[in-house]
Amino acid sequence: MRTPGPSLGGIVLRVFILFAVLLLATWGAHMVRDALNLQIRPDNEQQVHRMIMLGAVAYIGLLALPFVPGAEIGLAMLAAFGPAIAPLIYVCTVASMILAYTAGRFLPIEVLRRVLSVLRMHQAAELVARAAPLSGEDRVAMLLDGHSTRALRLAIRYRYVALAVAVNTPGNSVIGGGGGIMLMAGLSGIFSPLATIATIALAVSPVPLAMVFFGLRL
Repeated sequence: MRTPGPSLGGIVLRVFILFAVLLLATWGAHMVRDALNLQIRPDNEQQVHRMIMLGAVAYIGLLALPFVPGAEIGLAMLAAFGPAIAPLIYVCTVASMILAYTAGRFLPIEVLRRVLSVLRMHQAAELVARAAPLSGEDRVAMLLDGHSTRALRLAIRYRYVALAVAVNTPGNSVIGGGGGIMLMAGLSGIFSPLATIATIALAVSPVPLAMVFFGLRL
């Protein structure tokens, strides 16, 4: 007997809650960004230090959330404090990406199948259902078989390069942002932890390194 899917009202409610959470998180990101617009003076060093710590924690948490522009906090900190803050932003960025990836690793892949079913992406949902019981290597083999498109096979074969490009692509917020991309990478089960950490560590390094070694400012 087939289990009935969620009703239209249930789907609308879930979408509404999701949008509400994303709007609140986005508002929080903008509030933190504006709060970081401080002038450093001898009498406010403690306040600046607290705001840097608050900004770093908020940056890690918000950047890890899908579709939330947490990167604005990092850019605001770089613009406000210059090259001196670049190493902290780099560490926080890597930590945030790995946090999102780890969350995806612990989520059951059934979650992805349900989301695709709700979005009426039935072919993709069927593919996820077939991949669910397989190991990571078997999932890669399944995606590389002759039934997949050439573009998909190419992206899977060079998946770590594709991951680095996706994370650095301007405007990637429309596909979930860095947090959403890393969440899906972890959920897919085809990205090994060590290789993923190395990929992200290299992918997010150009801007901080340029600021540290060449003194570039935003």
